[in-house]
Amino acid sequence: MTRRKHSADFKAKVALEAIKNDMTIPELSNKHSIGPTQIKDWKAELLAQAASIFVKGDKRIVQDNSEQLAVLERKIGQLIIENDFLKKSSLKFHGKVD
Repeated sequence: MTRRKHSADFKAKVALEAIKNDMTIPELSNKHSIGPTQIKDWKAELLAQAASIFVKGDKRIVQDNSEQLAVLERKIGQLIIENDFLKKSSLKFHGKVD
């Protein structure tokens, strides 16, 4: 079975249907051909993140950017280490490079 990627809009739609309780989770599972656990997870995530919609200002954006910045800083550190290693390896095999 291959993993399918669902859009954020689709996930929100299914999660909202689950919150409405017009259909049971198994019924929604059959309707959308998605496992019931996945629907429960999306519903829980929507409920957990719902309050962030009403946050004033750009607090959410700043948090998202700080997480992305941390990832990029780690990647830069990794690339610096790899670059230094390759420079040293190149010197061993090819002599001093100016």
